[in-house]
Amino acid sequence: MGKLFTISPSPHVHSGDSVNKIMYGVILALLPAFIWSVMMFGLDSVRVTLIAVAACVAFELLIQKFILKVKPQIADGSAALTGVLLAFNVPASVPSWMLIVGALVSIGIAKMPFGGLGNNPFNPALVGRVFMLISFPVNMTSWPVAGSFGVDAVSAATPLAILKEGIKNGQPVVEILKGLPANMDLFLGNMGGSLGEISALALLLGGIFMLVRKIITWHIPVSVMVSAAIFSGIFWLIDPSKFADPIFHLVTGGLMLGAFFMATDLVTSPMNPKAQIIFGAGIGILTILIRFWGAYPEGVSFAILIMNALVPLLNRYVKPKRFGEVKIQSTKG
Repeated sequence: MGKLFTISPSPHVHSGDSVNKIMYGVILALLPAFIWSVMMFGLDSVRVTLIAVAACVAFELLIQKFILKVKPQIADGSAALTGVLLAFNVPASVPSWMLIVGALVSIGIAKMPFGGLGNNPFNPALVGRVFMLISFPVNMTSWPVAGSFGVDAVSAATPLAILKEGIKNGQPVVEILKGLPANMDLFLGNMGGSLGEISALALLLGGIFMLVRKIITWHIPVSVMVSAAIFSGIFWLIDPSKFADPIFHLVTGGLMLGAFFMATDLVTSPMNPKAQIIFGAGIGILTILIRFWGAYPEGVSFAILIMNALVPLLNRYVKPKRFGEVKIQSTKG
């Protein structure tokens, strides 16, 4: 009997990546946005980030050790990254205790009950953020003015909120935009908003870093931004008095943060490039739909969570051609 040819299961090719390397690479990519948030909101940015990270790491440690009774894996960086992303999705003025509640929801409800890292169907930081938004709407929509450095009395609406309220009151979009910073100022981050979403430039630099380091691929962030730009651009061309231009939608709100840092989460995004493009396009379109007609002025968080729910279907029905597959044509007729 000849020698058996044994083929081991995948993966067959290993890169130098590891969970730790990927997680800390993403955290490093978020550093420019964090530095900008400190410049705009002062030490509150540090407070919010440290509390969110410490709470997420602590809850994961306690759940693993005392409830699941498994060896703690907090050194892999996933809990710390969840904390950073949660902090980046809330105002710099949010009370510390609310942030701890959000961290508990992120880790204790959205992540660990499903088996921890690699098993959660939804992005944990976004689940925590949406829970906080629904539970504490006043605090979660009280945006400190950039440069106010924690002065409680100084707050203002975000550009998206001002736009939505103005349209609701019948004001033409052109007149509303005259009272807002120019698109270049919005791109740089001279506006109010969540702690880590205000500077599209800083987030873009972090995104480029991850692309160069091959932590992520281009498929999801590009499809998110292109679909959002095209979809909003169609309505802008139809009626510019009711809809803002695509550039405004790209540089405001959490679109850049969501496209590069949350939609690309390896656990909650599709596995193959074609499915990733569909996934990203769905996020971009849903974001604009919510911004135009939803109850909230921003829709990135909801759009990503909705598309997270569709990932199993995308992975199942949008598959690459198998290696060696041959299409057999019928010879009848």
